[in-house]
Amino acid sequence: MQLQLISLVLICLHSMEYIDSQHASRIRRHRKLHPGVSHGCQGGCATCSDYNGCLSCKPRLFFFLERDGMRQTGVCLSSCPSGYYGTRSPDINKCTKCKADCDACFNRNFCTKCKAGLYLHMGKCLDVCPDGFEPIGQHMECTAIVHCEVGEWSQWSPCSKRGKTCGFKRGEESRTRETLRIPSASGDTCPATKEKRKCVVQRRQCRKGERKGGGERKRRPNKENKEENRESRQEERDTDNREESENKNKTEHRRRKAQNKQRISTAGSTVQ
Repeated sequence: MQLQLISLVLICLHSMEYIDSQHASRIRRHRKLHPGVSHGCQGGCATCSDYNGCLSCKPRLFFFLERDGMRQTGVCLSSCPSGYYGTRSPDINKCTKCKADCDACFNRNFCTKCKAGLYLHMGKCLDVCPDGFEPIGQHMECTAIVHCEVGEWSQWSPCSKRGKTCGFKRGEESRTRETLRIPSASGDTCPATKEKRKCVVQRRQCRKGERKGGGERKRRPNKENKEENRESRQEERDTDNREESENKNKTEHRRRKAQNKQRISTAGSTVQ
């Protein structure tokens, strides 16, 4: 029984020695085929060499070749540098260079930033923006031209003069409209948003302190009040003179018209 146990122990020890020797032999063969390759790498490398840096990367990292003169060194990055985009495959994740006119890109066919002097439009770099677009911003991106847009006119305001709605016959009324969209640099400018026109109303006497909107009249220096009263009286006289002249002209026109009719009637009777 003891001999059997001793034999079993010797067999186990021999097997372990054989396994260790096979493992050492594999390592020696790998070093002969791949000199300088190490599996104990730093910085995200799965395998590396002293001269070439990273040879492969850990999962989800991108393999990128850094240039130092004529030499290229492999590094493993979480994201690709500017001018490159990341591609993933079952074999390797690597950084691929963007097209020559791109400073940055999402993939080979879609730029996100162009070289100096070019305009970005829908992922492409152009010499000029297409029709209907204009460059804007520091990144020289083409955006749609925006034209001004205004709303409908408001109703005409009450006829007023110098902020009052009484004490005059001829005044002024206004209306406005809102700017709905401000134009871009190349867009059509906005038309007028305020209009004024003359208006005529039946003159009525102002009540004490009456002003446009029902607010109280502010007290002003006597000199200014006298000047305003003098102008108001002169305006009233001018208005009365114009109305009197218009009435005289109308009366004279009716009188002449009646005389002409009478002459025609008398001439007709004489002929008969």
